[in-house]
Amino acid sequence: MQRALELARAAAAVDEVPVGAVVVVAGGVVAEAHNGTRTRDDPTAHAEMVALRAAARRAGGWGLLDATVYVTLEPCAMCAGAMVLARVRRLVFASTDPKTGMCGSLGCLVQDPRLNHRIEVTRGVLAEEAGELLRSFFRARRP
Repeated sequence: MQRALELARAAAAVDEVPVGAVVVVAGGVVAEAHNGTRTRDDPTAHAEMVALRAAARRAGGWGLLDATVYVTLEPCAMCAGAMVLARVRRLVFASTDPKTGMCGSLGCLVQDPRLNHRIEVTRGVLAEEAGELLRSFFRARRP
């Protein structure tokens, strides 16, 4: 999660919402990213999506069965859905997102029993540090 926080800080430095994500397999980092929606003009360039795409390319296929995704903010529906489709084993996130979070806040897509895959979830790892990074980013931009 520390590396994800470093990536979130890098996102803030280029005026992106400070979210970072790291994909780990067998104890090693296989992909990492920060938000890029503004700099890439791509609404799907959330940190998780960019990292999942890179991890799948590196794995040589879409399935990430042994992967753990670390992310500084609770994933939205798009990112949670992508993790289910990639069959990620575990998700670890820092701050909850009461407005768009779909891993416990508004719903829990990653553990929905109607889907063919469920992800183990750990919430709140370094939540205060990640939350403060987000709060200070938005405070600086909203009068």
